[in-house]
Formats: sequence, structure tokens, C-alpha cells
Amino acid sequence: MALNAAPLGVGIVGLSADGGWGARGHLPALAAVAGYELRALTASTPESARKASSAFGLPESAAGTDAGELAARDDVDIVVVTVRVPRHRELILPVLQAGKTVLSEWPLGNGLAQAEELASLAAGAGVRTAVGLQARSAPVVRYLRDLIADGYVGEVLSTTLVGSGGGWGRAVPERTAYVADRANGATLLTVPFGHTLDALTMVLSGFDSLTATTATRRPEVRIAETGAPLAMTAEDQIAVTGRLASGAVASLHYRGGSSRGTNLLWEINGTEGDLVVTGGTGHLQFGQVELRGSRGDEEALRPLAVPESYQLAPGLEGPAGIVANAYAQLRADLAEGTHHVPDFAHAVAHHRLLDRITRAAETGTRQ
Repeated sequence: MALNAAPLGVGIVGLSADGGWGARGHLPALAAVAGYELRALTASTPESARKASSAFGLPESAAGTDAGELAARDDVDIVVVTVRVPRHRELILPVLQAGKTVLSEWPLGNGLAQAEELASLAAGAGVRTAVGLQARSAPVVRYLRDLIADGYVGEVLSTTLVGSGGGWGRAVPERTAYVADRANGATLLTVPFGHTLDALTMVLSGFDSLTATTATRRPEVRIAETGAPLAMTAEDQIAVTGRLASGAVASLHYRGGSSRGTNLLWEINGTEGDLVVTGGTGHLQFGQVELRGSRGDEEALRPLAVPESYQLAPGLEGPAGIVANAYAQLRADLAEGTHHVPDFAHAVAHHRLLDRITRAAETGTRQ
């Protein structure tokens, strides 16, 4: 498939005219990258599907409520699944059965077992897959990886990361109240921590060994709009220490809510220099961060501008811009047979790392 070939038809599962990540993140990203065209969508009800088709310029015949019917359409080449985590499995299965390329939001499944099942079925069917771990597609993260590989800090000695999840604090918006329930799979551990951890392991290396402590320090929070009480079973404190495969020592701490002090600080310290990433949110996948560094005889950190060559979707800023960079990489992957965008197999490996952290916290043992 050549990059200048006809646009790939995209069907989005879970696209709503009333907002949501599909409309806020995926639609602007697809519009910013050549080679994609929205062809179909599903929503939760026939009424919402009709409303979405009108809002996004599609005929009513291109909108429905059945993911299998969407995947079976001849004009759809890629199916994007943007619904809440508990529904990922049921909506991805018919797409795999239809043999269509599928991109699922992260987390892939509600737990490791579902992720393993989906990856196994995709491999057995020979279906090309992708998963929305877009932090690793962010220009700043890819530049940071290359700085480390090129020896900017020398040998990496250690890395320290502190982040705030924004959610999982004392008040939760009603539309995202489901994240307070650990059983729903969209937690501080899997979402902001999970996205950022994936970027960290890409830039540095995976963990050779680790220990962890997790806690739910606010077992009851409130609904932001009404003040109604809400039980929270998801962790709101995550602390992980360990040794990376490279030999570097790593320390990570994520907190629920937001801090009046630090909401994202990632330091990488080496024998020849230091690199520091800072931002206003612990969601590194949103890409709104500053990179600074110093090396050799330089005493003060200085801003490091990301070269333009790392920007694969010029003109689109914010979180949707990071998604657009991932779509640009996916378009090239499909055309050239490369694998820059993580697939379901990668998602399983990352689910397993998060599972190691959970076991370490539950058992108090090194994993």
C-alpha cells in the first residue's frame, strides 16, 4: 500500500455528537493526517447514531449501533474502538471476525485475561491491530528517546517520575464516575500511570525487577456536579521502585487528583547530563510538556526544542495532535509494513507489566 494510495475508510465505534474522546481526539486527528476518510460510525442508540451522522457529515445509512455491521462494510478498512473499557472485548470481537484492521483505545481489555484473548484471536486471524498508547508517538517522547540513545546524558544512572492523575481526587465528574470503580478497568494505574509508564519503558527500558505499594486513601469521594457521595475502590496512590533492564534505578509515584505543587516531573539522570520533563498533568499522552536538559559543563537546565522533523501532524496542537502523530505512524506502518504503532501483542506485554505491579503491591514481594 503506497502512502499516496486512495484514503483508508475509517469506521468509529462509539462516536457521539455529544462529546467524548472519539469526537475530541480521533476526529480532529484523522482530519489532520492525509490518507484517512471517515466512512461510518456507531453510537449507543439509533437516535444518537442519527444525531452523530448529521453532526459529522455522514448519511444516515452510514450510522448504526452494531459494530459487526460497521466492520462488514466494504468501504471500511479500519475500525476504531473508542468506547469505555468494559465494552472493548464485546465490540472488538466482531471486528476481528470481519478481518478488518482494528485500533482500540487503551487499555485493550478489562484486565490481562481479556487482553490476552483479544491478542490471541487477532494473531490467529492474521488481523493487523493497533492500540492507543499514543504517548510513545508524541514528538517530545520520541525526541527524548533519541537523545538518550545518542548519549545526551551518558549512561543512565536513575530516573524519577512524579505525577498527578487529575481524576481519582476528592471530586469526580458525573460523566466519568465509572473510573472510581476498580472493576471497570479504567483506573489511575491503567490510564495516566499506564500511558506514562509505557513511554518511560520506550525511552529507557523495561523493568528487570520491581516493588510496589498502592492504596486507596479516599475510599469515598463525591460527584463534582451534585456533591453526592461515591465509593472509590480504584487506587489513588501508586508507588513503584525497581531496577530497569539497563541497570538504571527507577522510582515512580502517581497520586490521584491534582497537586498545588508538582503534577508531572520526570527526571533522567546520567553520567554526563540530565533531562527533565515537566507538565501540568500526569497524562503524558496529552503531550503538553516542557523538555529541558543540561550536559557536560553546563550547570543550569535549558529548554530543548523538539526538532520539526518529529512533528508528523503539523498544525494540530494539544491531545488530538498526539493522536494525529499516532495515526501518521499507523498510515506509514500499513503502507510500508513497519510496526511503529504498538499492536495488541504490545498491549498484552504492557498489561503484564501493570499486572506485575499489582501483584507486587498485593503480596509485598519483588516481582
